[in-house]
Amino acid sequence: MIYLLLSILFSSGLFVIFKFFGIYKIDVLKAIVVNYIIAFSLGFLFSESTFSIAEVPNQPWFLGAIFLGILFVAIFFVMAMTSQKNGVSVASVAGKMSVVIPVFFGIFLYNESFSFVKIIGILIALVAVYLASFKEEKSSLQKSTLLFPVLLFVGSGTIDTVLKYLEINFVPQEDVSIFSGSLFGIAAFFGFLVLLIQQIKQPSPFGIKNVIAGIFLGIPNYFSIIFLIKSLQTKGFESSMLFTINNVGIVVLSTIFGVILFKEHFSFKNKIGIALAIFGIVIVALS
Repeated sequence: MIYLLLSILFSSGLFVIFKFFGIYKIDVLKAIVVNYIIAFSLGFLFSESTFSIAEVPNQPWFLGAIFLGILFVAIFFVMAMTSQKNGVSVASVAGKMSVVIPVFFGIFLYNESFSFVKIIGILIALVAVYLASFKEEKSSLQKSTLLFPVLLFVGSGTIDTVLKYLEINFVPQEDVSIFSGSLFGIAAFFGFLVLLIQQIKQPSPFGIKNVIAGIFLGIPNYFSIIFLIKSLQTKGFESSMLFTINNVGIVVLSTIFGVILFKEHFSFKNKIGIALAIFGIVIVALS
C-alpha cells in the first residue's frame, strides 16, 4: 500500500509543477526533455541489477518501451497544456477518468474479479472525479478548449493499459528501474528530436530556468512511475482496483493542491466529489 500512496503523492505533484510552468513562463518542451534525461539517469542509478545500456535493445519489453516513450512525450506535453489552459483540477480529471480504460482491459484480458459491488464502486469513483474537478464558472466550450482534455483522457488510459501489459508479461521485479529508466531515455530521445526540429525552425536560447524546471519535474516523474509499477507487482492488488484507487487519489490530492496553492475555487460540488471519492475507494478496495 505504501507504494501506491507514494505514487499518488508524486503523480499529484506533477500537476502542480505544470501549473507553475505556466506562471513562470517555462518552455514546456525544453523542460520535458531535461525531465526525461533526469528520470533516465535515476533509472540506471537506482538499478537493482548490473545492467549495460547496450543490452536494453535485446530486452523483450524494448518495443513496448519505444511505444510508451513516444506516448510519454506527447501526453506530458498535453498534460502541461491542459494544466495551463484549463487548470490543475481539469487536467487531473481528464487524465484520471481514463481509469475506465485499464480497468476494462484488466477485467476482460486478465480475468480480474467482476462484481456488482466493484462496478458500483468504480462508477461512484468516476462521479466523484467529475464533481471534485467541477468548475462553476460559465464559459462557452469550444473545440479548442476540449481538445487537450480529450487527448489526455485517451493517452493516459493507453499508457496505463500498456504499462500493465508489459509489467505482467515482460518485466521481472529486479528490472523495474532499468525498464523505467529505458522508458525515460527513449522519451528523452524523441523529445530531443522534436526540440531539434523546433530549434531549426525558430532558434532560441535554452534558458537556465528551463533546465531547473526540468530537474524539478524529472525527479517526481521518475518516482511516480517506479512506485506505480511496484504497486502493480504487489500480490493481492488487481489492476482494476489499483488504477481506480490511484487515479481517484490523484484527483482528490491535486484538487486540494489547486485550492491551497493556486486559490482555485472549491465549491460545494467539489466537497461532495471528494467525499464520494473516499467512499468509492473504500468500496472498490473492499470488493
